Amino acid sequence: MNKTELLKELHQFLNPQRIQRFEDVLANRTKHFTVAVENIFQSHNASAVMRTCDCFGVQDLHVIANENKYKLSKDVAMGAEKWVDMHSYYQEENNTQECIDTLKAQGFQIVATSPHAKDVLLPDFDVTKKSAFFFGTEISGLSDLVLKQADAFVRIPMYGFTESYNISVSAALVLHDVVTRLKKTDVNWKLSEVDLLDKKIDWAVKSLKSGQQILEQLTKK
Repeated sequence: MNKTELLKELHQFLNPQRIQRFEDVLANRTKHFTVAVENIFQSHNASAVMRTCDCFGVQDLHVIANENKYKLSKDVAMGAEKWVDMHSYYQEENNTQECIDTLKAQGFQIVATSPHAKDVLLPDFDVTKKSAFFFGTEISGLSDLVLKQADAFVRIPMYGFTESYNISVSAALVLHDVVTRLKKTDVNWKLSEVDLLDKKIDWAVKSLKSGQQILEQLTKK
């Protein structure tokens, strides 16, 4: 059974409204942008970033866990863990480097969201480039490793006394701006047909009470 046939079988277990909802959401999903959070101290902040990714149609979230282990806060994520693909980096000696190498190999430029001498203000950032936005810890920001290897630096305008936004707020501001502007360009930002099919199957399975069991039975046919 190929994937198209598999999806057709899975659709028999879903109501038409659910199937259409998947179509509508996936029409606005993108892998042109991705987000990486580095060593987040408070797990609810990383969970809030995941929820933000889902809201703005960013399909992938990369979580680097060096000293601080990530633990999903379901009350904050509000189910976003079902729809956003989380990639964790916690087993290597240098998890940050592994994440950077992985994203660069996928064609992303590394973008540090941190005030820097070479930074650009968020409204001036070039959204046509495939970009991975890195956000650092609540206490010390991004590591020197990220700052030294970043291809670009972006700064969110601020007009008060406070020197930084909460990480989940920063992610929301950045994604709102870049995703909104991206959709006004001629860039092909949508998911590929292969990715669309994979996500439809994945989401169908996750939506069913015994989804994994049903999947295993179908793939044995």
